[in-house]
Amino acid sequence: MSVLFPPRLVPGDVIGVTAPSSGVPQQLHLRLELAIKNLKRKGFQVREGNCLRSQHKNKSSGKLSRAEELMSYFTDPEIKAVMPPWGGDLAMELLELIDFNLLARSKPKWFVGFSDLSTLHFPLTTLSGWATLHGPNLMDLGAHELDVTTQAVWEILESNRGTVIKQYSSTAFQVDENQWGTAAGEGFNLTQKTKWKRLDGVTSSLSFSGRLIGGCLEIISRLAGTPFGNLPLFKANNSVQGIILYFENVEMAPCELTRALFSLRLQGWFDNLNGVLIGRSAAPDVSDPTKHNYLDALKAAFENVAVPVLYDVDIGHIPPQISLVNGANATVFFTENGSSVTQQL
Repeated sequence: MSVLFPPRLVPGDVIGVTAPSSGVPQQLHLRLELAIKNLKRKGFQVREGNCLRSQHKNKSSGKLSRAEELMSYFTDPEIKAVMPPWGGDLAMELLELIDFNLLARSKPKWFVGFSDLSTLHFPLTTLSGWATLHGPNLMDLGAHELDVTTQAVWEILESNRGTVIKQYSSTAFQVDENQWGTAAGEGFNLTQKTKWKRLDGVTSSLSFSGRLIGGCLEIISRLAGTPFGNLPLFKANNSVQGIILYFENVEMAPCELTRALFSLRLQGWFDNLNGVLIGRSAAPDVSDPTKHNYLDALKAAFENVAVPVLYDVDIGHIPPQISLVNGANATVFFTENGSSVTQQL
């Protein structure tokens, strides 16, 4: 299956905003409104869904309502992009209700965001053949001023097909929780120096190329072995370019992380890869040197796997993050003093 890229967004285009996973509770509506206002400032029209401004039992609405609204947005020719406010917990409920075969016959449109949205990103690319954008969520775009790394999402969304986009590792990242309830227009508080690292501990430069695919590890590790997470087939269909797998860990402590990674390893996910990118972990680590820690988990999972692995990359729940296009051909260049990802749309 070839990967189809949506057309660029231009002023006047309609962006659909719906929440296929968690909705936005009342106390964060101001942040949502600022994000929507920023879309309109760029010249876009916005269509709000019914599954958006409420939250009950960890979701914006019932699964049928969320699935129907999402499918209607995906198939409406007037809507050129779908930008959920953020991820959540229960997008998995929608998978059996989304017609990925119909979407494979439909014109692709941009689907943007990360976290639980990986539940939909992965099959949209592997089953429907859509290029999708794993990057900042709409709520991340509600700041009065965006940092350079976050701002790059618009360079991808507003560029013509065939454009080559180069993004660089950030200079600093955030460790504090966002305070959007009391500081609705604030950007990220980037205080800690960014440093991508090689898992093998070598500091010399490194580069690798391939087609990007990945997402939130809590999600994609549970899709593995199902029709919605058939990475071995996707690899076989893209054997000429090869695959760069990327993921990030949100909540899994080191031992659970090890189990998730070994599950993927045993299912062949780490075979014949061109490279692996691992985002900064948002999960708690252990400080006791006698216990299995985060780095131990990564090293155990990739032991004797002949593939270059970079970790602490700008991906995921510790912002900022680069915007990665599932299905794009990419080249990763690592140096100890700064790294980059180049993608062709």
